[in-house]
Amino acid sequence: MPKQGLLVIISSPSGNGKDTVINALLKIIPNSVRLVTTTSRPPRPGNVEGVDYYFISKDEFENKIKNNEFLEYNFYAGNYYGTEKSRLEDLLNTNSVVFSAIEVNGKRNLDKVGVKNLSIFLLPDSLEILKDRIRKRGGVSEELIKERMKIAEKEISAAPEYDYQVVNKNGKIEETIDKLAKIINSELTKLQNIDKEPNLR
Repeated sequence: MPKQGLLVIISSPSGNGKDTVINALLKIIPNSVRLVTTTSRPPRPGNVEGVDYYFISKDEFENKIKNNEFLEYNFYAGNYYGTEKSRLEDLLNTNSVVFSAIEVNGKRNLDKVGVKNLSIFLLPDSLEILKDRIRKRGGVSEELIKERMKIAEKEISAAPEYDYQVVNKNGKIEETIDKLAKIINSELTKLQNIDKEPNLR
């Protein structure tokens, strides 16, 4: 087991299944955990504190920013979202793999501050298929779908910045999960081999 856990960032446009994939990987990758981010947005029905997000007020969030408690944070659609330093450190010290579903800007911010990570971008088969998935989920107006598609195009253009790009083929989620598990296990093996190398000084 590596001395410190591996942070695995999985990003994808909204509606492309990253939460489903992460939940499945948590069941098959031993000693893995999900990094829960902190937000100033109010909980939605069914949201669970510490499972979906850590919910705090806007004032509390801004205080934490002032106190330099975030590794990265973003202001999106009127609310803050961020990764708290202490939470990530604790998880990396006690787990082999820590999954994070942060978006493109979050990944860039972690790279800027030198947080090592394995990054994977989940691509849709096509933007049309992605639009169809979002529509089928329901509860989203056509106007909002258009907005999400614009954001999705921008996010997809950043996919080459990631270590791996994997297409989450429509109706083949098991195949996607299998591919990601192989990538992660291969990276863990590399880390274990580095740990075993003698210290040549």
